[in-house]
Amino acid sequence: MTECFFPARDFCLIRHGETTANANQIIAGVTDVPLSPLGRRQAQALADQAWPDRIAVFASPMARAQDTCKLAFPGRGFVLNDGLRERNWGVFEGCPIGVQPPRKDTPEGGESWPAMLARVQQAICEICSASEDALPVLVCHSGIIRVARVLWGKGCVGDRPPNATPILFEKHGHHFEEKQL
Repeated sequence: MTECFFPARDFCLIRHGETTANANQIIAGVTDVPLSPLGRRQAQALADQAWPDRIAVFASPMARAQDTCKLAFPGRGFVLNDGLRERNWGVFEGCPIGVQPPRKDTPEGGESWPAMLARVQQAICEICSASEDALPVLVCHSGIIRVARVLWGKGCVGDRPPNATPILFEKHGHHFEEKQL
């Protein structure tokens, strides 16, 4: 595994469809929760999205991301990538969003922010490198999109990204511009 700091190309991130935890404002980082009925409809609506001729689809191993892939890209294969999993919030898993600790704090039993930054950076760089001339489309989580913003965007996590909305990270020199498709 070679170390990579900057993806070599444009890439697209999609947060999974709404989950039951999202609807109830519950922290579900590594907790496997299902898509809500709305989340299933959101993912199905992605099937109508216009894409470039060549895309390479990757997904977090979490069921909500895999289910979003299956509904959004029917009949198309996708590759699971463990680096795209959501952050482990440790003792805060299953708690209301309102008690979530600051991002830079390491929750007891959870993943540190620096570890998440390094994991996601490596995963996205490897995926971009392996995608050849296809646009990498990564079905992932809010935390993954926020890491990409910190590493290659404006340097801050920004607002929670919407569910089932493609966000293109377009390469411009040594930074990326983020835009919804």
